[in-house]
Amino acid sequence: MIRVGLISDTHGLLRPQAVAALQGSDFIVHGGDIGDAGILEALAAIAPLTVVRGNNDREPWAAHIAEAAFLKAGGVLVHAIHDLSQLAVAPAGVRVVVSGHSHKPKIEERGGVLYVNPGSAGPRRFKLPIAVAELIVVDDAVTARIIELG
Repeated sequence: MIRVGLISDTHGLLRPQAVAALQGSDFIVHGGDIGDAGILEALAAIAPLTVVRGNNDREPWAAHIAEAAFLKAGGVLVHAIHDLSQLAVAPAGVRVVVSGHSHKPKIEERGGVLYVNPGSAGPRRFKLPIAVAELIVVDDAVTARIIELG
């Protein structure tokens, strides 16, 4: 079993509850709008980190971060992109697409592809929950769940 922790839209705030929820992850994916390079360092100290640049990541420290990235977790290929509207179709072979941007936690399967938005783990926006998510990969099977942070 492989556990992939998912986080997005931290906007410069890495909550202790998010760090606790991601502990024990084999990999972590950050879906963009990071807000501070220190967040990446803290997450990379937990597990190998895959990260994409969000529309608000404009500072020089974020210039080297790609707008899309891939992670192979067991038999599952994960594609990360900040804004799902920028992706017309999931790339061939991708089983999971991780995105952020909307701040709305969501899990949806379409056409054999699991789309997961972990929501926002940073400052609260509107009345949306503060959340992260996880993928559980066993061989080539994958399940996802949203973890609301108290």
